Amino acid sequence: MDINDLRGFSTVLVMIAFIGVCWWAFGPSRKKQFEDAANAPFADEIDVQESPVKPDGHEEKGQD
Repeated sequence: MDINDLRGFSTVLVMIAFIGVCWWAFGPSRKKQFEDAANAPFADEIDVQESPVKPDGHEEKGQD
């Protein structure tokens, strides 16, 4: 066994790992989980009409 055999073995090992990661990432069982993660930044948006904060960043004062 020389260095070229080791290089060939490591290439095959990395290729198998790459295929495994692709299988994991693009598998149909993970689609819902990844869609939820992709939409997470939009989950905490507040409707502008319901918010007591004006678009300029200042809080509205009550009518006294």
